[in-house]
Amino acid sequence: MASGPESKSAGHRNEPVHTADRHSSSAAAQSHLAFMSKTLLAPLAHKKADSARILSDRELVIMTPRMMNAAATVTSRSRGGINSVLNGSSRMDFATLGRAPMRLTLGARRVTSRDLQIIEAKDELLGAEVPEPEGIASDVSLLRGFNATIPSSDRSRSRRRQVRNVDTRKVGLRQGLLTRGMPDEGEQGEDMRSVTSEDGAPVAGAGKRKGKRRPRESLSTTKLLGKDELSRQAQEIIRDKENLHVRRSLITNEIAEVDSKIMALSEIRCQLERDLLKTQEDELELDDELEGIQERMEFEEVSSKQQKATSVRAPHVAPSRRRKGPVFLPSEHDELPLAVAFMTLESHISPITALDFSEPYGVLVSSSQDDIQPRVWDLMTGAEIGRLQGHRGTVKCIQVEDNLCLTGSDDGSARLWNLGAVDDGWEEASLSDVAEDIGDQDGELVEKPNSVRCSAEGGGPCLRRLEGHSKAVTALYFEDDCLVTGASDKTLRQWDLTTGQCVLTMDILWAISHSPGGAAGSLSPAPLYPGLSAAGMYQDFVGAVQFWGYALVSGSGDGAVRMWDMRTGQAHRTLTGHTGPVTCLQFDETHIATGSLDKSIRIWDVRTGSTFETIKYDHGVTCLQFDSRKVVAATGENGIKIYNRTTMQHSTLATNGHTRPVQRLRYMDRYLVSGGRDATVKVWTL
Repeated sequence: MASGPESKSAGHRNEPVHTADRHSSSAAAQSHLAFMSKTLLAPLAHKKADSARILSDRELVIMTPRMMNAAATVTSRSRGGINSVLNGSSRMDFATLGRAPMRLTLGARRVTSRDLQIIEAKDELLGAEVPEPEGIASDVSLLRGFNATIPSSDRSRSRRRQVRNVDTRKVGLRQGLLTRGMPDEGEQGEDMRSVTSEDGAPVAGAGKRKGKRRPRESLSTTKLLGKDELSRQAQEIIRDKENLHVRRSLITNEIAEVDSKIMALSEIRCQLERDLLKTQEDELELDDELEGIQERMEFEEVSSKQQKATSVRAPHVAPSRRRKGPVFLPSEHDELPLAVAFMTLESHISPITALDFSEPYGVLVSSSQDDIQPRVWDLMTGAEIGRLQGHRGTVKCIQVEDNLCLTGSDDGSARLWNLGAVDDGWEEASLSDVAEDIGDQDGELVEKPNSVRCSAEGGGPCLRRLEGHSKAVTALYFEDDCLVTGASDKTLRQWDLTTGQCVLTMDILWAISHSPGGAAGSLSPAPLYPGLSAAGMYQDFVGAVQFWGYALVSGSGDGAVRMWDMRTGQAHRTLTGHTGPVTCLQFDETHIATGSLDKSIRIWDVRTGSTFETIKYDHGVTCLQFDSRKVVAATGENGIKIYNRTTMQHSTLATNGHTRPVQRLRYMDRYLVSGGRDATVKVWTL
């Protein structure tokens, strides 16, 4: 029976022994951990102390709520880890330490080799120069700028005002407040009473005491601030002024930065506007290309039908002046530099008066002032093929379509040529050599003024000679079998190229006299161009003509642009606006572009008859051509002027260009030919 209690007592005696063993094992683990920590951190102990000293010298960090929550989370985790070790909930031995990731602290953050590199390079980092800030607050430190932006000056100003406040016995302002029913915070005695009128306004002099009046003391003498207080206020004011200077500097720099941002945004906006205009130009270019493809499809469709049935008439091809879309160019053309004259033709000896070509790198026909024989060129090689012999005067106008060429001359005639029959068997001739009788050469004379003369030599390049004008033919335009010529005799004539007969004559003087603005029977045109005599003005009275269907447009020396109906021969509309002779024109479905010696180009709206756009230059305009994207003009200068209709910007072609003013020009797509008063013909890339 005694053995039971003894065994129990023995068991109770054994329990402290096991507890002591557990405490001893836990202490051993802690001692091992402390030993390992000291061993690993011994080389870095002095560096850690230096880092702690450096960090202790730093300014206080303003903790955000997120930073405080993160710090609290890390602290709770660290405490939990330490408590678990101290309580012996987990045993840590060398095997566990070897398997676990190595940590230099008991926290949750893991130290990497990058941290060790930074600690080792601490001296170099501390010795490196800190770069100065640029831009805003470049001359102000961060702490100074922070102190300058806090409302310390307002508090100092409020404190100084409170110090300067003086307690007075009564203030007239209180009486005024009382008369308006507002309560007074101070005590109101008998001497604070005031007599008021019926409307509540205070009565001057009422309620005053009788007797001798005491002189009022100055408020500044009733209170002494002391030297220390005044010095303190002076220092506060000086500090506030310095802070205001800092704030002014910061605000000025911010304004400068805002200005720079505005400028940058403005540049971005300008670039976006240019990109938008470029998209418009691309859209117009695609529209022209689409129309060109549609015309090409119609042409090839008719050509295929013609091959099947030989009786089908030759397909209609739109004249090159109205042809849209890209043209066929050699592959080498893309390799040429833009806006540069890459070819020069130098056979003429006098200023160029007219030129035209069939297609890029095709056949060119040009004429000069003292040469009665137009020259034919091969634009692929730049060689002269031959000359067109027959005219007895200077050739003033030329139009080339495929292998056909029409020329108008000072001799009052127009000739139709076959460029395929031109050879190099020509003889030199000039105006001084023309002394033979008009009836001699080129067949016999026909008395009818509107007759056709054929070449006397069979198989020659001259197909027809159209005579009818009494003076120089200065303008012409033909399409298919219809030709319209304008001459200095102030008439326009319509010709049938199939029969060679003049089918209609339009008198400009008759149109002037019967216009709504002219008097009946008057034979003088509108007011003359200032600075030109009547003879000089009427020398080339008709500057340009062009028709489309039955609609004919002419520009004349009186500065008027007339629109004619070719079925009746009547001018049904006159566009006035130019103050000088109209020298050139071109029109499409909606617009008419006219150039004049009044130094301007006007673009008219065909539907309304009003001026759509006016382009000014420094000299008279002698030639122009336009499309939906640009206007190319010869404006009496050595360079060729190009006006972008989308961006409204002007540019000039001058590289390797003419040495004297440009007189004539003609372009297709990206290919341009010009002739100037320097007797040269230049070929350009666009």
